Amino acid sequence: MNLTGTMMHLAAAAALFVGIHVVVSGTPLRAALVRAIGERAYLAAFSVASGAVIFWMVAAYNRAPSLPLWQVPAFAWIAIVVMPVALFLFVAAFTARNPTVVGVPTPRPESIPGVFRITRHPFMWSVTLWSAAHLFANGDLASLVFFGALLLLSLVGPFLIDAKRRAKDPEAWVRFAAVTSNVPLAALLAGRARVTWAELGWWRFAIAAIAYAALVHFHASLIGVPVR
Repeated sequence: MNLTGTMMHLAAAAALFVGIHVVVSGTPLRAALVRAIGERAYLAAFSVASGAVIFWMVAAYNRAPSLPLWQVPAFAWIAIVVMPVALFLFVAAFTARNPTVVGVPTPRPESIPGVFRITRHPFMWSVTLWSAAHLFANGDLASLVFFGALLLLSLVGPFLIDAKRRAKDPEAWVRFAAVTSNVPLAALLAGRARVTWAELGWWRFAIAAIAYAALVHFHASLIGVPVR
């Protein structure tokens, strides 16, 4: 059965991808499933389901018809400006102990890694910036559906994660939230947190810069579309 090739296939895949994260992972249904099959089995099953749906969504996006919505050159610069920031947040999210990951205890304020004082959801914000930039830079209906679904989930996801953290350990959450923020830089600008360049790590900036240069250079051969 072919599940790609039309805009309806892409829309269905995108809706399912957002749905399983919001409805399954972000509601009491998650707790019920964990009680029924156990935490490890749930995480394994959810990971497999998420991977299968994102594979379907990518395949459907690649085969969806091209229906232009706006002129790309007017917005192409956005990705060029935004992607270095997105890559830094992505690198930082996976090179520091992430206090929002399942199984990691909520840290005390003095032990929060530097990047998580910029935003407590660096991975989600890296996806937000990446998806928003590519949505505008492509300018077609398929990209609006594909990147729009990822953008929606990356914006809603932090609230779902925060709610689960708050419910699991309310006292630790209050301390953690007092010196962090979901919106990048909000806690720093409000004076609730401080971070130094040394805490962020020059090598993280270097990795992000190398990744950015590689993506610009190989974008056409890997993705099929040159960086404009």
